[in-house]
Amino acid sequence: MRGDDEQQAAMFSYISPEKRVPADHPLRPIRKMTDEIFKQLSPRFDALYARLGRPSIAPEKLLRALLLQVLYSVRSERLLMEQLQYNLLFRWFVGLNMDDAVWVPTVFSKNRDRLLAGEIAAEFFEAVLQVARTKELLSDEHFTVDGTLVEGWASLKSFQPKDKAARGRDDEPDDPGNPTVNFHGQKRSNQTHQSTSDQDVRLYKKSAGSEARLYYLGHVLMENRNGLAVAAKLSLASGTGERDTALELIKQRPPKSRMTLGGDKAYDTKNFVRELRACGVVPHVAQNDKRPGGSAIDKRTTRHAGYELSQRKRKRVEEIFGWLKTVGLMRKTRHRGLEDVGWLFQFATAAYNLVRIRNLMLVT
Repeated sequence: MRGDDEQQAAMFSYISPEKRVPADHPLRPIRKMTDEIFKQLSPRFDALYARLGRPSIAPEKLLRALLLQVLYSVRSERLLMEQLQYNLLFRWFVGLNMDDAVWVPTVFSKNRDRLLAGEIAAEFFEAVLQVARTKELLSDEHFTVDGTLVEGWASLKSFQPKDKAARGRDDEPDDPGNPTVNFHGQKRSNQTHQSTSDQDVRLYKKSAGSEARLYYLGHVLMENRNGLAVAAKLSLASGTGERDTALELIKQRPPKSRMTLGGDKAYDTKNFVRELRACGVVPHVAQNDKRPGGSAIDKRTTRHAGYELSQRKRKRVEEIFGWLKTVGLMRKTRHRGLEDVGWLFQFATAAYNLVRIRNLMLVT
């Protein structure tokens, strides 16, 4: 018999959100790991808030909401609040009851900025690594480093001369909101020009034939055993930025009797290889025979079987960048400034590690 299409909404429900979420849902292991991490970070949260006054958004709930924004590619805080209004899965993960009010987007953003100023992303990243270390998923000897371009939230129209007098005239724009800018034939560089939208982005291009845009450089240091990111950093885009930041990240690691570092051909320079060897690190970077003067990697390195293994493993770092750009909202940043974008880059990389740890534990 055909059922009736009744539209009467029930007033009460006796089934909790905990029971509505399937036991094998992929968010459950992530929620369990983050709950343990937030217990460890609780004293750090206390230091960020005043003892008196009106209670703000709980930092645990705020970070869970930010994790959902990264994991589900929610492109704005306003859309995230909309999802929290009616998405039962999101409410369960954040820790909101069915009758709890959802935060105003601007209030949510201001509370997020408090965590940003408190460098919580770095501590959260290290806490996630500690979970992987406890589960014996990390290698402390073999690593890979690489960089990727993160497009800034600024258009080429905003890339204007630093000295306005250099333009020769200062006419009124035809459209103040979206003026017509003709920069064809002009020589523009980071030394003479700067974006009026985001002063930290730099005009940069990946290769000689590619298009120049306003970018940041994102860097990841990956351990080779399971492909987990053990360090993440954002820097200003420059020709030597990848190598300079790679040395900075590797020097922050505890010294070991033997440590290898893989990389692509961009890292095959004499200065970089010499600096690595001075740090006690074996350079397993790809050979660039077309470089003037030849490759800095010789048979002292390539004759070992570990070099070939590092060359195979190093390609897995692209999986991290692929996830960050397709899922983690890092293809084109939604924020401005090196500090804000760097915070979110490190936080998104920590989210990738959580997903990777969950998948590894399911396999084992």
